[in-house]
Amino acid sequence: MVEAAEQLKRALNLIKSLPGTPALRREEIKLQVDLITPLLHLRGYAAPETRAAVERARLLIEQSETLGEPPEDPLLLFSVLYGLWVANLVGFNGDVMRELAVQFLALAKTQSATGPLMIGHRIMGLSLLHTGDIAEGRAHLDHAIALYDPAEHRDLATRFFGQDVGASILAWRSLALLLLGYPEAALADTKQALKIGRDSAHAATLTYVLNFSVFQHVYCGHFAAANALIDEFNILKDQIGSVFWVGWGLALRGCVLTLTGKAAEAVQDIASGIAANRSTGNTMWTPLFLSYLARANVRGRDASYPAPPAQIRTGPIKASGSCLG
Repeated sequence: MVEAAEQLKRALNLIKSLPGTPALRREEIKLQVDLITPLLHLRGYAAPETRAAVERARLLIEQSETLGEPPEDPLLLFSVLYGLWVANLVGFNGDVMRELAVQFLALAKTQSATGPLMIGHRIMGLSLLHTGDIAEGRAHLDHAIALYDPAEHRDLATRFFGQDVGASILAWRSLALLLLGYPEAALADTKQALKIGRDSAHAATLTYVLNFSVFQHVYCGHFAAANALIDEFNILKDQIGSVFWVGWGLALRGCVLTLTGKAAEAVQDIASGIAANRSTGNTMWTPLFLSYLARANVRGRDASYPAPPAQIRTGPIKASGSCLG
């Protein structure tokens, strides 16, 4: 991804030095949109460089429409809308995020292709999930995964997310199921998402799914399994060369350390993770990580603080939005 981003930047700089033609302007839009995906992983979804790339792509599309040269590929506009939406997701601007999801889904319903509609339901589901409408969010994610066709939609990983869309939908639906009180169903979705990630041999997909599969195991008391996922995640995010994922790995490790009696290490990892996340514009799940940081500080000062049970029961659990910040 590092090399991809550098080559795309070089190509865009070369275009600026050439006389403008309709064909060249179309190529510039394509390359500018292509640049968004590696920046999402390398710099962060809400990082200034990523936001600038998204805004530049939107400006180029607006200029092309003014000139009567709209992009031939309708997915280019959807890619830009997704970039705007995801920046507000990780920056947790809830109202803006939901508004952009509504706009995306409405536009997707005017298209004949299933890809934009599937993505529209995905981002609507995530928006509702992260703003407390968990059941309705799960319904949109159900609709999204029903539309998913691996053969048809696999290439969308490079157009929107940097990861397989089916795997990401399952990872998020598993969290919705957990919050609604169905931990066994949540773990089943997690298992399927991880299988897709591993079968894809696509490091970015597996990194994403590993990150968002940890808490399903944490809340079921499977701490060894959670640690194994974090170990695998940390190896992959280093291979990608990602700045964005560094904070997640630290914060997740710290949460597990909090629950397994290693409060001093937990305090350091969670605090470092939150700081690293904020450096990329990411405040997503910060309230959750802060709650674990508070718990770790209490445990570090009071050795008599009770440890959690080794296994949380797997029956229905009370729904709560707390783990989604």
